[in-house]
Amino acid sequence: MKHTILFILLLTIASCEQTDPNRSTERLVEQQTVADVDARAMDSTMIKQKVYVPIYSDIYQKSRNDRTLLTATMSIRNTSERDSLFLSRVDYFDTRGSMVRSYVDKTVYLQPMETIDFVIEENDTLGGSGANFILEWYGQKDMQPVFQAVMIGGLGNKVFAFTTQGSIILEQ
Repeated sequence: MKHTILFILLLTIASCEQTDPNRSTERLVEQQTVADVDARAMDSTMIKQKVYVPIYSDIYQKSRNDRTLLTATMSIRNTSERDSLFLSRVDYFDTRGSMVRSYVDKTVYLQPMETIDFVIEENDTLGGSGANFILEWYGQKDMQPVFQAVMIGGLGNKVFAFTTQGSIILEQ
């Protein structure tokens, strides 16, 4: 009985801990940074793209003054089973087009079939209803990575979620 109570007490304490949803992303970015981007010469088998991903950190409800805050997860998925995907830019912008934060300062790679997520927490209102990410990536021409955002929120006792897709805005 003592062990059961101790277990429940430890479980309760552990569940009260505040966690940062971006901690594992920061660890991946730190561990998988490419030392010298210029050392990776682009050749005819490679492609470089700039991608725009819309994010909604809040949405209007009933009127312009009544907003619902959302949690947004921007996900980058390397769909290749054999090649790494290289991310040279992951920048978050607000509704007015001002950069809120940059998530990478050096090129990062995703291994084959690896995914990285960037979370905009519900209480982070810096982006607004017109927030977005600009991403730049490069890799093999036959790669087709997925850039997607999932937003989730609630109104009263109802919960809703929706997604947005990234759009290529520049290809080289």
